[in-house]
Amino acid sequence: MSTQNASYTIGLDIGGTSVRAAVVDADCRIVDSRHAPTPHTVEETEKVFAELILDLASVHPVRAVGLAVAGFVTADRTAVMFAPHLAWRGDPVPQRISDLVGMPVVMDHDVNSAAWAEYRRGSARSASIALLVAIGTGIGAGLIVDGEIYRGAHGVAPELGHLVLVPGGRPCPCGKRGCWERYCSGTGLADTAREMIAADHKPGLLDIGDPADLTGAMVAKAASAGDQLALRALADLGTWLGRGLAMAADVLDPEVIVIGGGVVGSSEYFLPQAVAEMRAMITGGAHRPEPRVELATFGGSAGIIGAALRAAEL
Repeated sequence: MSTQNASYTIGLDIGGTSVRAAVVDADCRIVDSRHAPTPHTVEETEKVFAELILDLASVHPVRAVGLAVAGFVTADRTAVMFAPHLAWRGDPVPQRISDLVGMPVVMDHDVNSAAWAEYRRGSARSASIALLVAIGTGIGAGLIVDGEIYRGAHGVAPELGHLVLVPGGRPCPCGKRGCWERYCSGTGLADTAREMIAADHKPGLLDIGDPADLTGAMVAKAASAGDQLALRALADLGTWLGRGLAMAADVLDPEVIVIGGGVVGSSEYFLPQAVAEMRAMITGGAHRPEPRVELATFGGSAGIIGAALRAAEL
C-alpha cells in the first residue's frame, strides 16, 4: 500500500433494500462505489459484504472498513442486536466481516454514522452538542455530546421518531399512535396528502387514480411543479417538524440541529415553516439562545462517509 493512499477506507451503508459500499478518501470524497440488493439471510448478507469490500480493495489500497447499519447496535459497537429489515440478531458482525476480508472493521448505527460525518466534516463541525434529524421513510436521529456519540444505556438512543406528538393519532408500526414520524417523514407526507385529497376532492397533479399508490416523492415532485395541495402538505410537514424540534431542543438544548435524509431535497417548501414553528414552541424562546438549524452537508452519502471516517480512526 502506498503512503499517498494510506488514508483510503471503505464505508458500507446497509439498508433494508440495498447495500452501498464506497471508497472514501481523506477529504471525505467518494472515489469509487459498488451496489447490491440486501440479502435475506445472515450468510448471504456477510458474503455480499465481503464481495463488495474485496472488489473495491482489489482496485484501491484501503486499510479499514466501516459499516453503517439500519438497526440497533450494542453500546460497544461489536454486535447488531436487532435490525427490522436484516437477518442479524445479536450477531458479532464486525468481527465476522473482518475475518472474511482480512482488515479491521468497525460498525455503528446508520444515523449515528451520518451524525458523525456531519460533526467531523459537515454542518455540525465541532459543535459541543449537535443533533442530526434524518427524515426519510421515517425519522432517525443521532446526538453528539462533547465529541462523542450519545448512545444511551443500551445503545439505542435517541429514538426521537417515536416520540408521541399526537396522542391517539395515526397508527405507527412500532405499536404506538401519533408518533412524530407518522407526520414528519416521506410516509407521513403521503398520508397527509391523501387526507387532504379526501377532504378537498381536488387532487390536482396528485390525481393518480388510487390514492393508496401515492408516495412522498410524488408529493414533493408535485410541489416543485407548483401544485397547491402538495405545497400545503409540505407546509404541514414543516409544522410537525418544528414542533418535534422544539421538543428535542427543550430536552437536549443542542447548539445545532442538522436536517438530513431523503426529504431534504424539498426543504425550501418546509424548512422555513419548521424553523418558525420551533421558535414559537420552544420553551422560553424569547429569552434563550436557540439552536441553529442547518441542512446536512453530505446528503444521502452521510452514513457511508461517517462509517469510513470511523474506519479511518482505527
